Amino acid sequence: MGETADIIVVGGGIGGCMAALAAAKAGRKVVLTEETDWLGGQLTSQAVPPDEHPWIESFGCTRSYREFRERVRRYYRDHYPLTGEARGNPALNPGNGWVSRLCHEPRVALRVLEDMMAPYVSSGQIAIRYHCRPVGVRMNGEFAESVDVRCEKTGRILTLQGRYYIDATECGDVLPLAGVEYVTGAEARSETGEPHAPPTADPLDIQPITHVFAVDCIEGGDFTIERPEQYEFWRSFVPGYSRDPLFGWKIPNASKTDEMRTISFMPDGIDPMPLWTYRRIIDASLFEPGFYRSDITLINWSHNDYLLGPIYDVSETERQTHLEGARQLSLSLVYWLQTEAPRPDGGRGYPGIRLRGDVLGTADGLAKRPYIRESRRIKAVRTVTEHDVSRELRGSEGIRRYEDSVGVGSYHLDVHPTVRTNRTFYIPSVPYEIPLGALLPIRVENVLPGCKNIGTTQVANGCYRLHPAEWNIGEAVGYLAAYAVQHGVTPRAVRDSPEHLRSYLNLIRAAGIETHWPEDLKF
Repeated sequence: MGETADIIVVGGGIGGCMAALAAAKAGRKVVLTEETDWLGGQLTSQAVPPDEHPWIESFGCTRSYREFRERVRRYYRDHYPLTGEARGNPALNPGNGWVSRLCHEPRVALRVLEDMMAPYVSSGQIAIRYHCRPVGVRMNGEFAESVDVRCEKTGRILTLQGRYYIDATECGDVLPLAGVEYVTGAEARSETGEPHAPPTADPLDIQPITHVFAVDCIEGGDFTIERPEQYEFWRSFVPGYSRDPLFGWKIPNASKTDEMRTISFMPDGIDPMPLWTYRRIIDASLFEPGFYRSDITLINWSHNDYLLGPIYDVSETERQTHLEGARQLSLSLVYWLQTEAPRPDGGRGYPGIRLRGDVLGTADGLAKRPYIRESRRIKAVRTVTEHDVSRELRGSEGIRRYEDSVGVGSYHLDVHPTVRTNRTFYIPSVPYEIPLGALLPIRVENVLPGCKNIGTTQVANGCYRLHPAEWNIGEAVGYLAAYAVQHGVTPRAVRDSPEHLRSYLNLIRAAGIETHWPEDLKF
């Protein structure tokens, strides 16, 4: 079986959806594959509310990302029984979670993304193939000729042929299949010159995955799950960055990651940022009285960061062991919260905590896929390092500006404890730009990265991996591939030619992609 299109996008996460949508808007035909039955990746199947910067309501993202945010708010206003005050709030945050100015249900994000893509799916410009994962790439020198994907439901192989191939999988799974040069894990300090890189490189010292889950808490209820198989192991597990067990109310201090701090679970009127409201996606007080029995929150804490190993560039047996381990860790955290978590009144456990699989489209209450923070990363024409984004290292030079910038973003250099050394840091950064050179592999011509797999170091990945940046990367790459098809040039030639670069940058700017931060930005 086979299909052809101008552009093949492998992976239906944020970057993949935006790459497909941008290419379709530019008049190209696209085939988009996705491993689950939900598009949207971090926003949906991984259940992570958008991590964003302080200026997101005004600038610092693409026009389409801003449209997505406003569509989410409009969806709640049009379909949910909000209070009058909440309905009239132009900056409505349905969950009032403190991680983001817009915490919302994954299902709503899914609906909005599908609506944004619907005209192009209806016209046939975008064909979506669900439950498909890449298993092979046919190469001819520096060019890919086709990619094979396997349908997980039928076992059939589907051969996809196009002019350009965009790897928007969560782990960069197309890169090794296509022989694209890439790196994983930690680079050595001698290689990058980064102060926070380790003395020795370790390709398997990768940031942890987290299997997010959704819960509410019903007063007087008892929804205690069966004791998970690995519960005894996880309840006594002590991570390498702490002297205390993982399960408890002590978490790494973001400003001093070598220290721990105590945090509240439920709102207590003292701690302004308790864990319950951290990634809360429904604040019951914003809706008509009695409509929700409880708030609904997503649990994506340091407590369920899986620290025992990576899930790529290892054997399939090891991969499955770690995927199941991450699932067992999250189920164990649920059980601990229900039965043993210390309460302020001296008691133990919150049996009213209830897994909400209906919120995530699953039977077990866990997200369809674990949250992936770190992917394989291409060896790029230009690699972004800590020197390009660290506030301390940039000093008076401020924002690093690129002539070939294809977007902007901002976030701390946030690296969660890695799976082998438990290295972790949270480094103040300057707002950053996305150089086109970071989207170009050093050798292969028609396979492009579409999400977290661009040319960054592990340290720099800590701020380039967030939702608005991945959206921007996917959108810019989609337009890049479409431009290359239209003009009969390679993406590398687009960057190397002043005329083509100017024309491409004008294209994406007209499409609403901001390529530079304001000169007078205060940060």
